[in-house]
Amino acid sequence: MKISIITLFPQIFRETFSVSIIKRAQDKNKLKINFVDLREFGIGKHKMVDDKPYGGGAGMVLRVDVLEKAISSVRTKKNEAVILLDPKGQRYDQNLASELSHFDHLVLICGHYEGFDERVRNLVDYEISIGDYILSGGEPAAIVLVDSIVRLIPGVLAKSEAIILESFSKIDGRPILEYPQYTRPRVFRGKKVPDVLMSGNFAQIEKYRSQEAQKLTRNRRPDIIVSIPPVDLEDYDPLE
Repeated sequence: MKISIITLFPQIFRETFSVSIIKRAQDKNKLKINFVDLREFGIGKHKMVDDKPYGGGAGMVLRVDVLEKAISSVRTKKNEAVILLDPKGQRYDQNLASELSHFDHLVLICGHYEGFDERVRNLVDYEISIGDYILSGGEPAAIVLVDSIVRLIPGVLAKSEAIILESFSKIDGRPILEYPQYTRPRVFRGKKVPDVLMSGNFAQIEKYRSQEAQKLTRNRRPDIIVSIPPVDLEDYDPLE
């Protein structure tokens, strides 16, 4: 996969993308990241990328003509999607991450200042928000998308089970949170690892984990598993 990131601040990404899974994906040639400096497409000798909004108002608005040039510079029109990172977009979730992981090329547009000229929306395939809050720019949102998508590319993670058994993976067609995990020490401040996990009976372990995942989801995220009645969070303790 190739990911092109249109941004005014490419330096924000370099350290983040040089470690951990994203670095390994690049080392394995599963991923290529291309930074597109929006300023290079600016207008005039000062390379202006924004202007005052028509009708007045605070702040500056990114110009549609500048953004169109930046987008056009990287488009291939071969199994690609152009994504506008915007708080007014659709809410990002694991299903959308999975959908985007099947493209060969993603173009992410990071906003800044007061926003975009509305006509930019005619140039994109997706408008995505990572949550109901405002960031100073789209760069943190781009990092979220890259991290969540790249790990779904076949061959990036060493064990495919790491993806299948994660939170928000679907079990029997329903999204569900991951079951509780434990490691040493076996007893910590009076709380001990459940005996079933020490039994070596993998069928019972699988059953236990499935039950715990459903309990956890009912209590913490009843909105994503509406077919199971919600339970008071105070009633749930995975060690009981």
